[in-house]
Amino acid sequence: MLELNGAAGNAPAQGDLIIDGSDQTFMQDVVEASQQVPVIVDFWATWCGPCKTLGPALESAVTKAGGKVRLVKIDVDRNQMVAGQMRVQSIPTVYAFWQGQPVDGFQGTLPPSEVEAFVKKLADLAGGEDESLAEAVAAAETMLEEGDAEGAAETFAAILQEEPENAAAYGGLVRATLALGQVDEAEAVLNGAPAEIADKPELEAARAQITLTRQAADAGPVAELQAAVDADPDNLQARFDLATALHGAGQTEQAVAELLELFRRDREWNDGAAKAQLFQIFDALKPTDPIVLNGRRKLSSMIFA
Repeated sequence: MLELNGAAGNAPAQGDLIIDGSDQTFMQDVVEASQQVPVIVDFWATWCGPCKTLGPALESAVTKAGGKVRLVKIDVDRNQMVAGQMRVQSIPTVYAFWQGQPVDGFQGTLPPSEVEAFVKKLADLAGGEDESLAEAVAAAETMLEEGDAEGAAETFAAILQEEPENAAAYGGLVRATLALGQVDEAEAVLNGAPAEIADKPELEAARAQITLTRQAADAGPVAELQAAVDADPDNLQARFDLATALHGAGQTEQAVAELLELFRRDREWNDGAAKAQLFQIFDALKPTDPIVLNGRRKLSSMIFA
């Protein structure tokens, strides 16, 4: 695994199952395509030695899967926007998407046998019983979005009875429990997740959500904090607390806006607390959420201005 640097390059496309992706086509090639079939994203560069080992192994395994999985190769030198949005800090980095969401991934190289096992596990998502479970997860997510946290929790729990290592269901159960106002219970659910999935993106997002919920409980009323910021825009602690309270009240976009303004005023305040809190919020959301994409873009423009 190598730290990011080096010169630009490009790899040849190898048919419909293995294609070169870009900043401009990521939504179509990965997010939209993964609604039908799991999509593996390989972040690589021409100068990266380990990439030259992992890339062919991935291509071979995807080819053997016979259309059940697709591979999109992203040259990080030519496509820095999507690499930044996915927080790729070293390569090779691999993400797997299914139904528009990242469901697995790893950094560095793996032996060919482990690469094949990784691809096979993804291929299994698109067939038979796994497909019905994926549909059940989607239904539970809809319940949660529509405010039926109790029904969503029951559905996520039922899915886990069938598949105890379903990371999407575990993360959903944590978020549904949080929506019911049961923070301690949500943390207990998270702590009870099998070790095999403890580092999955869905559980990392749930962990960030718990942290933010606990912070919001101590932040104070939104109206009082807003009044404090209006009275003194340079009161950075009040602005930080306002962002925390806004997020706790479900006003995530406004919370991100306040943190971006805090960062603009003093990026080093409280050891870079604004930037750290922004990443905490981004981690709690889906990587493709417009709030995440817009927030990361604005933060990047401030950092590199």
